[in-house]
Amino acid sequence: MPDVQFHFTEEQRQFRDVLRRFMAAVSPTTEVRRLMDDERGFDPAVWRRMADELGLAGLMVPERYGGSGFGLVEVGLAMEEMGRVLLCAPYLASGVLAANALCRIGSEAQKQRWLPGIASGETLAALAFAEPGGEPGVESIAMQAVALDGGYSLTGCKDYVVDGCNADLLLVAARTGAEGGLAGLSLFAVAGEAPGVSRRRLQALDPTRQLARLDFDGAPGELLGELGGAGPGLAQTLDVGAIALANEMAGGAQRLLEDTLEYIKLRMQFGRAVASFQAIKHRCAELLLQVELMKSAAYHAAQVADAHPEELAYEASLSKAAASEAYLHAATEAIQLHGGIGFTWDQDTQLWYKRAKSSEVLLGDPAWHRERMIQVLEQREFGSASAGAAA
Repeated sequence: MPDVQFHFTEEQRQFRDVLRRFMAAVSPTTEVRRLMDDERGFDPAVWRRMADELGLAGLMVPERYGGSGFGLVEVGLAMEEMGRVLLCAPYLASGVLAANALCRIGSEAQKQRWLPGIASGETLAALAFAEPGGEPGVESIAMQAVALDGGYSLTGCKDYVVDGCNADLLLVAARTGAEGGLAGLSLFAVAGEAPGVSRRRLQALDPTRQLARLDFDGAPGELLGELGGAGPGLAQTLDVGAIALANEMAGGAQRLLEDTLEYIKLRMQFGRAVASFQAIKHRCAELLLQVELMKSAAYHAAQVADAHPEELAYEASLSKAAASEAYLHAATEAIQLHGGIGFTWDQDTQLWYKRAKSSEVLLGDPAWHRERMIQVLEQREFGSASAGAAA
């Protein structure tokens, strides 16, 4: 395990300050509630400002394709501040998942074709990989693509596609043969309005994040990169997404902690502020500890992923599992410490609870990620043992 001494640079701290002021201004809870009922689920004017003023749409896109060329630490800072305010925007879908998939899998010509539009925010892209009844990750993908007239025809269904209804460009994972696991997986570019593509917005528990079901009936697709060679890149892309999501959850948990502390200082019971009771202090101390631990795991994962890419899978699962449990715990405690009023529609705490619950299962739940961590450690141990025996 690499020894990484983590700290934010002065430039990163200034970046966080700018982001926090911007997010607080464009995403108060009144705006979040308005966008929850909007068919698009986000404000195009705010997305344009995020791309033009802050360069967020292309934060991870290399500079030669019109992006900023930053790493996961900066993306984590952006996601954390978005999580604090429950920002409704297609950043995770387009700026993180789709952009990473194109960078890792697409040919040079395909990167030149699509990444500048994604980086500028003009093109919204979404990564479609999950299937009904499928396991987290990409190994269980079963959708088939068939070679046809110099291109490919895709038939099947993709579920829980983040911002799938808003995307101009769909990146669809499918197989072109009978191989299982990572072998034989390919990625295809499909226009959002292509013939044979049907998109339906899902009514999810968390209305602040847009999810869609996509049905393909002979939809035309363009192969990205090499045929059957997308598996490793797709797995790495989901790991990057898991770390980004862990940082988003850290921001949400921190916001819940701060709001709850403010509330219990004002809430009176038996003539005293609730915050003065020893039992409440103990619960708040435990909550603080869990939030700080999840933030440390998320920050560390982003730093290690940038410095030691070979550790990406383990760090992604570690941070996602820790953040999922801590965020949901923070949301549950916040509702209870609000005296139950936190779950009523008129109070905003329930919005963070729903985001915590949906984020818990997005890109894999804690149980799946812990099992994956064990598998990574076993592979590392047995690989080292095999290498030693061969020597």
